[in-house]
Amino acid sequence: MKKIFVLSIFGFFVFLPGGCGSKSGVEVIIDGDGGFPEYLVGGWKADKGGWEIVFELDGNISSVVVSLGRVRIKPGEVTTTQMVLGGEGFFQPGKWTVQYSQEKRELVVEIAIEHFRVELGDNVVHGKTRDYFIGSVSADGRLWWADRYKFPEYVVDTKEHPNLKLPFDPNDSLRESLVFQKVITSQ
Repeated sequence: MKKIFVLSIFGFFVFLPGGCGSKSGVEVIIDGDGGFPEYLVGGWKADKGGWEIVFELDGNISSVVVSLGRVRIKPGEVTTTQMVLGGEGFFQPGKWTVQYSQEKRELVVEIAIEHFRVELGDNVVHGKTRDYFIGSVSADGRLWWADRYKFPEYVVDTKEHPNLKLPFDPNDSLRESLVFQKVITSQ
C-alpha cells in the first residue's frame, strides 16, 4: 500500500497537464482554469518543524526555510551558512515542484535538497532529502493542512562511526501532519 502511495505521488507530478517549467528550479502545475491563486501568494509558516515557504505571483517558490538547520534556501542557488551550534552548513537544492488543484483546493509542494553538508561540532551530517507537502487550503485562504512525507538519505561522520549511512526504508515513509498559516505582513 505504501509503495502505491509513493508511486502515486510521482505520477501526480509527471502526468497532469497544465505544467509550466521554470528557469528558477521550480516547476509550477495548475490543475484547472486560471493561474496560481492570489490568496496563496506570500509566506506560509508551519506550526512545527521550522518550515516556511514563500510563493510568488506565478506560483514559483522564492525561498524555503528547511527543518534541517532552520536555514532559508532559494531554488537554484547554493546556500552556505554558519550553523547555530558552530560549523558550517552547505545546501544545494534540487528541482522543486508546486501543484495546485483549483477544484479541490489542494496544494502539493515537493522540496528536494540534492546535496547538503552540516557540521555539528566535531560531527558532520551529509546527504540528500526529498519532502512532499500535500493538503487542502482553507476556504478563507489562511490555513493549509498538509501531510509531510520525507525521504531522507543521511550519512553521519563521527569519530566512532565514520561515514555511517542512517537507515531509512522508502516504503515506510514517516508522515507528519502540519498546519501552515499564511504570514500576514503589514504594508
